[in-house]
Amino acid sequence: MRLRPDTSFMARPASFRVASQLTLAVAILLLAACGSAPRKPQPTFKDSRSGLANEPARGPSEANIGTANDVLFRAIALVGTPYRWGGNTPDGGFDCSGLVTYIYRNAANLMLPRTSHDMALMNGRKVGSMTDLVSGDLVFFGSRGNISHVGVYVGKGRFVHAPNSGGTVRLDDIDGPYWRDHFTYGKRLLN
Repeated sequence: MRLRPDTSFMARPASFRVASQLTLAVAILLLAACGSAPRKPQPTFKDSRSGLANEPARGPSEANIGTANDVLFRAIALVGTPYRWGGNTPDGGFDCSGLVTYIYRNAANLMLPRTSHDMALMNGRKVGSMTDLVSGDLVFFGSRGNISHVGVYVGKGRFVHAPNSGGTVRLDDIDGPYWRDHFTYGKRLLN
């Protein structure tokens, strides 16, 4: 049996051949686009911009490590909760001080004042440097000596807070551009 070449393609009208070749060219271009250089990956926690990300994780004294862990787990579990000015529950949303008050009341059985300014005046060890913070410390931000924001330091250069209207509770680098410039001090309540 002798095989003959298939000439049926050549016997078709020219418009069909052009359309087939055009379809093939488009398919090749689409495949080439998929094979282009990969996008730069988004930074992960390990690739964080924070210069503190490589610092060892530190917690409060051994006696309070369990409570600090409860605070951290509670804080991280609330990431994504909507911001609401005056809010102090997961269902109703949080502002910054409402978030911190809720976390410490439920995880450490500590009743904190309602505003970030009043929290800053509480008794507790003042921590002046970001590199001296330990997991569970409160972190305060402001300008010209006025405290206007509070969050919970979780370690490795990150803190949980409720930053602004229209946003959600989130995890941020404490030494990011805005926060670094407005960091006032930390306060250790768990030692």
